Amino acid sequence: MSPGAASEKNGTSVPAKPLNELFCSLPTTIFEVMSKLAMEHNSVNLGQGFPDAEGPETMKRIASSTMYDFHNQYPSLLGVPELRQAVARHSEANQGIPVDWATETLVTVGATEGLAACFLGLINPGDEVIMFDPMYDSYVSMARRAGAVIVPVRLRLPDFSVPLDELAAAVTPRTKMIMINSPHNPSGKVFTLTELEAIAELCIRHDLIALCDEVYEHLVFGGAAHISLRSLPDMKNRCIRLGSAGKTFSFTAWKVGWMTGPPRLLAPVIKAHQFLVFTVPSSLQRAVAHGLDNEPDFYRSLGPSLEVKRRYLAEQLAGLGFGVLPSHGAYFVIADVSKFLRPGEDDAAFAKRLTVEGGVTTIPVSGFYVGPQPPTHLVRFCYCKEDAKLAAAVERLGAYLGPGGKGCPEGALKTQG
Repeated sequence: MSPGAASEKNGTSVPAKPLNELFCSLPTTIFEVMSKLAMEHNSVNLGQGFPDAEGPETMKRIASSTMYDFHNQYPSLLGVPELRQAVARHSEANQGIPVDWATETLVTVGATEGLAACFLGLINPGDEVIMFDPMYDSYVSMARRAGAVIVPVRLRLPDFSVPLDELAAAVTPRTKMIMINSPHNPSGKVFTLTELEAIAELCIRHDLIALCDEVYEHLVFGGAAHISLRSLPDMKNRCIRLGSAGKTFSFTAWKVGWMTGPPRLLAPVIKAHQFLVFTVPSSLQRAVAHGLDNEPDFYRSLGPSLEVKRRYLAEQLAGLGFGVLPSHGAYFVIADVSKFLRPGEDDAAFAKRLTVEGGVTTIPVSGFYVGPQPPTHLVRFCYCKEDAKLAAAVERLGAYLGPGGKGCPEGALKTQG
């Protein structure tokens, strides 16, 4: 059979021409691997990044009632006016960034679709995009699909600080964009004002766009403050800023996101959004609009409530011998598992062993890195879970990794002996 010709399987013709090389070459994500393993072994899953507690009941009632109170045909591709106006008010009230709701807002199917629309709308093949390593996994695949060349700049351990000299050296004449995620997934880092000012200076000096994933903007604690890059001098017209109802209101299933930015940058993004999804369910949009305007007590309480959970889990992990890295935002704490690694074992193998034998699921941090030779001694715990689940995880970790446990070095030696 000639190359590319259709093959036959069980008497049925099967197309054999190559499919999309990028998406066909992507491996199964470590998130899917670990979640499946967690279900198989009934482990306490601290790997998945979604909260157990949900948002305000008023928003659920509005999402339901507006389905009957309004028509259910296509809303504007930009989003319903109520939500776009609420997004503009929210931006000014929380970050001091004035926004023209009619020309500087777009509602998206979660921040993930917003990111995809930004890459497709702003990037030409061969454009370089600087991203901070480690990073949320969807950034790279969608940017590359748009033709971008990813230039990773590795954040420095243990506090994931920005290497400002390396960042400056990464800019070339082909650089189009700097991508920033603060508060940061997976590390929980909150970018400092000094780091943001350095990034802004590079954007201005080299005429760069900044794409700002700020979905965890209200999940900040430990004395840190979230500052949007778009709020800095001369950056308003260079930045697109993304938010998420999934993170702001703990409704991850709703998939309602938004972005704000200057009309010139939003124009091609809106066209990409139009052909990706066109629009977002209007009843959910109206519920989120109510939440942004009327439920600030909920989203402003997220940081303090998460700080309590993080402190509890971090103290328990440290007591068992984990090296706990600093974090001041989002849902996550990263722990150094060097003490518990067996000969030849890396973070992925440890995470799988901990799930199968110890009954607790985490995510190996090496899966978030794009650059070569990622660290292989770190795992990410997600602590936005109910207290009983965190306590059960701590109990299992103690039984498995504590003195005499099967998973601790001494316990492993006894088992082998």
